[in-house]
Amino acid sequence: MQLPTLTELEQAADRIYRTLSPTPQYNWPLLSQRMDAQIWIKHENHTPTGAFKVRGGLLYLGELCDKQRPIGVISATRGNHGQSVGYAARQLGLPATIVVPHGNSRDKNAAMRALGVTLVEHGDDFQAAREYASALAEKEGLHPIPAFHPTLVRGVASYGLEFLKALPQLDRVYVPVGQGSGLCAMIAAKAALSHPVEIVGVVSSHAPAYALSFENHSLISHPVSTEIADGLACRVPDPQAMEIIWSGASRMVRVTDDEIARAIRILFSDTHNVAEGAGAAALAAALQEQAGNIGRKIGIVLSGGNMDAAPFARVLSAHMATEK
Repeated sequence: MQLPTLTELEQAADRIYRTLSPTPQYNWPLLSQRMDAQIWIKHENHTPTGAFKVRGGLLYLGELCDKQRPIGVISATRGNHGQSVGYAARQLGLPATIVVPHGNSRDKNAAMRALGVTLVEHGDDFQAAREYASALAEKEGLHPIPAFHPTLVRGVASYGLEFLKALPQLDRVYVPVGQGSGLCAMIAAKAALSHPVEIVGVVSSHAPAYALSFENHSLISHPVSTEIADGLACRVPDPQAMEIIWSGASRMVRVTDDEIARAIRILFSDTHNVAEGAGAAALAAALQEQAGNIGRKIGIVLSGGNMDAAPFARVLSAHMATEK
């Protein structure tokens, strides 16, 4: 996949801004003090769906309907991609079906239903839901929206443009990796702006497919067992995403569920922001590498604020005093 030009990214951003405002990036004093570095958080948890994926959905469905309006669209998700599709489809008055695995987040399911999607539960993980969505698309004549696509990357990259334009001297940025659109979007923005930032991908230690694929320079699938980072629960990496990641990311960091839980607590304590597991993963990686970040200007992508209330309460109550 060829990376989009700066002109193409800016045109995509202009279209997205018809519906969505840019999100802020803040330097939080308590967090910077804790880490002995200048920490900047890009608040993609402040989009209408709580994640950067909505940017891609708006562009993808907008351009799709420019060409030929389908009778409906369908996609699979663990939550944030499905909300992106639902949000964009509602803007266009387009029927949307979303397939989720059994046991998916109840709050994310409720959020998608509130956007008007038809929610279907199938399979034990994202891959099974994705395969079923593909079969339903063919059976019912729906347009299938993949979890990774060049148009999605072009739309999501608007967050990268905002972040890197605001911080031209950013030393390093940590980006969470589910299917890879967010990381590829940051790589595209860096290339388009000729920005010097080092880009580090972050995966769950319990969902290491992208890290294994990056390290071995070949596509490697791996079972998923994370209990807290459903947004990172990818079993099968996307080949187009990996081509971009191999070319533009410096490395991959793996973070455990315990490290992510600690990062959730710290984000709430130091910034009073709610982060789901995937949303806190970037901070977890920066904390893991704290010694190498001292005195530097570090970017953290917080994408995903959609954590169910019960697990959030459990995470906050566990060892909260130790995070002070």
